[in-house]
Amino acid sequence: MEKLAKIVTLIIILIISSCKGENKVADVISDTKEMVKKKKSARELKEELTSNGFEIFDYVDEETKDTVLMQQYFIAFLKRGANRSQSKEEADSLQALHMAHLGSMYDQGYADISGPFGDDGDIRGITIYNVPTLEMADSLANSDPMVKAGRLQIEIHPWWAAKGFPLR
Repeated sequence: MEKLAKIVTLIIILIISSCKGENKVADVISDTKEMVKKKKSARELKEELTSNGFEIFDYVDEETKDTVLMQQYFIAFLKRGANRSQSKEEADSLQALHMAHLGSMYDQGYADISGPFGDDGDIRGITIYNVPTLEMADSLANSDPMVKAGRLQIEIHPWWAAKGFPLR
């Protein structure tokens, strides 16, 4: 069973990787990240993001007088699902597929942050999606093998953050 899980995980990673170059949104997100690295002006970044369908607004920081660009992201809460009756082997296999899915979301530029919560509550973790629409975030989140198996369920909310600001 463990060999089968590893083979399935490898196949899924290969399929996702082979589709990587064909994905227009991933290219847009990659271009956006490049613009941030190249220190484009707030106006240039704002024009690029809006032309690619992202919701944004900006304001002037009173202390620094810099223009701060806020972008709408989508935060997905991964909640305990109704179907948690899998055997340990099945649950371990689903976990491996889940981790491959999240890694792929990050590699393709769809997700900026993912992680579990440290307690054993009903909300198991989060993923922050960097995509232009709620529908796209919902589709990506619901393609997670853990969600498909019913072990997790998704709850998504729009979330605003300053573009290009690091976590501290």
